[in-house]
Amino acid sequence: MTTRADVKYVVTEFGVAFLHGKNLQERTRALIDIAHPNFKDDLIQEAKIRHLIQ
Repeated sequence: MTTRADVKYVVTEFGVAFLHGKNLQERTRALIDIAHPNFKDDLIQEAKIRHLIQ
């Protein structure tokens, strides 16, 4: 099992997110930043609904 504390980097074809040491809001934003552009708006909306970002 991998916990969120174990993940330092996430790499996609749209970028690299460095997650180590970031809080949940920062991690959420970093992952959205490297998502496919077609899905970013939906991810932001869902993250706001779930109170992960403001």
